[in-house]
Amino acid sequence: MSLIVGLTGGIGSGKSTVAELFVQQGAGLIDTDVIAHHLTRANGKAITAIRAAFGNEYITDAGALDRTKMRGLIFSDVAAKQQLERILHPLILEQAKTQLQQLKTKPYIIMVVPLLPESPFQQLAQRVLVVDCDENTQVARVIARSRMSETEVRSIVAQQTSRAERLQLADDVIHNETGLDSLASQVKVLHAQYLRMQNSN
Repeated sequence: MSLIVGLTGGIGSGKSTVAELFVQQGAGLIDTDVIAHHLTRANGKAITAIRAAFGNEYITDAGALDRTKMRGLIFSDVAAKQQLERILHPLILEQAKTQLQQLKTKPYIIMVVPLLPESPFQQLAQRVLVVDCDENTQVARVIARSRMSETEVRSIVAQQTSRAERLQLADDVIHNETGLDSLASQVKVLHAQYLRMQNSN
């Protein structure tokens, strides 16, 4: 059985960049966000259930999830967020398990889960790797890559597991404040460590 490392971090912390660096080292990758996008695109597996639960106004004319509208709802309504998770999480888990089978020849697997501490995917991970950075850095990055305002981004950060709680759960931490070279060298160190752990299994 491959070692599965749950990679998590707040919005804008650099999870995708770190995951890509691990892939370059030869790791297998499962990205639960990518799976979620797949499930909620036009005619995706989750669309019928989302339409039934939330109504047509949350589905675009093309038949995909209206992400902007849904984001507005779930950040203002905890019950709606839980309802969406009840639809998506079992489907994501099922897909993740399928992908695990397909990746079993890889030396170890990085599983990207943005909200790992709050999700059922924690059961799959043997180790937790947190990508960490200062909150102001997170906010600046998200504003730079999206059309969200600072207020919107800060409200998302506030709803996620706190930085302190994430770090408490971490077996390993990558600090993402000083650029790509620093990230790459931290990834190389952990890559060697994960190979040793996998080989001693």
